[in-house]
Amino acid sequence: MSNAAVVLKKGEGRTIKAGGAWIYDNEIDRIDGEFENGDIVAVVDFDGYPMGQGFINTRSRLTVRMLTRRRDTVIDDAFLEMRVRRAWEYRKATVDTASCRVIFGEADFLPGLVVDKFSDVLVVESLALGIDRLKPAILRSLLAVLAEDGIRIRGIYERSDAKVREQEGMERFSGFISEPFDTRVEIVENGIRYIVDVKEGQKTGFFLDQKYNRLAIRRLCAGGRVLDCFTHTGAFALNAGAAGAASVLGVDASELGIAQARENAALNGLSDRVQFTCADVFELLPELEAKGERFDVVILDPPAFTKSRSSVKNAVRGYREINLRGMKLVRDGGYLATCSCSHFMDPELFTRTIREAVRGAHKCLRQVEYRTQAPDHPILWAGEQTSYYLKFLIFQVVDEM
Repeated sequence: MSNAAVVLKKGEGRTIKAGGAWIYDNEIDRIDGEFENGDIVAVVDFDGYPMGQGFINTRSRLTVRMLTRRRDTVIDDAFLEMRVRRAWEYRKATVDTASCRVIFGEADFLPGLVVDKFSDVLVVESLALGIDRLKPAILRSLLAVLAEDGIRIRGIYERSDAKVREQEGMERFSGFISEPFDTRVEIVENGIRYIVDVKEGQKTGFFLDQKYNRLAIRRLCAGGRVLDCFTHTGAFALNAGAAGAASVLGVDASELGIAQARENAALNGLSDRVQFTCADVFELLPELEAKGERFDVVILDPPAFTKSRSSVKNAVRGYREINLRGMKLVRDGGYLATCSCSHFMDPELFTRTIREAVRGAHKCLRQVEYRTQAPDHPILWAGEQTSYYLKFLIFQVVDEM
């Protein structure tokens, strides 16, 4: 830790005072003492009241990320081991840990760091300079904590290739941070087997946050005809097939994703009932509608249409379009499962967009469930940094009277 102290402006620091973890450059009055970017510094209010400690990077507008609210805490290996142990104990109590998100950044009080466990492999994403310096110690602690439960990790792969690293003055990186290993890893989730490619797959290789949402659609799919849009590697489609759907069509624009989805279907003996096609969903849905196609269940699991506030309007148009088209493809009395994983598409805006879509589709919706991300992606009630980024709704769709 440096001897520097970040002093907030009078009236600023509302986010961290409410329990959040971030301090922006325009909230800072001055920085007393010497430091290097990435160092741990003290944070004090304008009147000298201690706010805690965090790591600093003046290259970024997000200048300080808080590690602790206690001014006298020593940030050392024992502190990091405590954070890791608590994160793991929480997962053991709340989710199936065969494959899960072990560390979720600010929600586990280790800001900027994500660690996913896929069977016996870890995938790491580091997004901040300060946490990058602490990463080796955190991973050593994690391996030791997992070993106490008899879990041997055979390899660690880093997927710190997000563009946001450049805002921290860091290079984007993807590669092994252990001895090399086969990056195609087999996992089991909800009883379904998948091959996860931690090197070539999106994000860290597989979207673990939808684990229990995939399970939730099963009871609606038995004996039905199912359309899974933006299927990626086929997870929702395979859950529908495993639930006894008569037929499932999964659609995605990625050739790689479709190839992996077909492989996963074969791995589970579902190739006869679960089919996949590579197509642009925005183009395919109107074509299916024009042909008079109808489905018992339509699933919409798109990528984030917006990653910034400036592009929210365009995202709204995209979400409205796919939901309108999706509703029109649901038979009278069938079901629509729809979601958004964009942080900037907040719950109120997302539900308003669906209301606009249902008016355009001339349908009526009955809400079955409103769900969020799996518990291994915890929602910290205090900071916007871990808010309800994943919104997942299931509706019954009926024709207007």
